[in-house]
Formats: sequence, C-alpha cells, structure tokens
Amino acid sequence: MSVDRSWTAYAACAQQAPDALFVRGAAQRSAREVCFGCPVREACLAEALTTETEFGVWGGMTERERRALLRRHPEVTDWAAWLAERGDEIENPSMRAARRRARRPLVNA
Repeated sequence: MSVDRSWTAYAACAQQAPDALFVRGAAQRSAREVCFGCPVREACLAEALTTETEFGVWGGMTERERRALLRRHPEVTDWAAWLAERGDEIENPSMRAARRRARRPLVNA
C-alpha cells in the first residue's frame, strides 16, 4: 500500500524537532496544540489511522485516542473519507480544550 505523504511539507510541525511530538503524559498536551492550527491536520490523522501508527501525536490525537477510535470503528477502510464526512464526531473534551489553548493569542510578558 502506497500512502501519499505530500501533505507533510505543509504540516505545522514540519519545522519542529520530531522528538517534540513523540512524548508521553502531560507533554502530549503541548504537542497536540500544534496540531489544531495545522492546515493538514486531517491528512495527518488519516495517515496515522490508516497505518495504525502506534507512537506520537498525529493529527491532534494521542496513541491512546487513536487506538480507541480504531476499536470503535473497525468497519472504516478509508479514514480520509471518514474524517472528511464525520471527523467532528471524534472530538472529546480534552481535544476541545487543546483547540482552545491553541487559539489563544500569545501574550508578551
């Protein structure tokens, strides 16, 4: 199976160190915030779900959240199409909070 990865050049995290997205615990919260302003978030998440990527934050979801989504929807064979149609169904309170934090303007101290 060949996966189109042309979207990666446009990812908000493309200029960050990869280690910033492969974190555990509370550090995942910061990593997820990068995703919510990303123009290719949906493509990133679709690839992670399609390939069942086990580690890291992809498309704003942690590995635990992706595993749960895969278990809830074993019938899905085209995650890109599913997300385009029903992606708003996957947001949980933690994701909504991360989205709000990502939209907050930076304040100069």
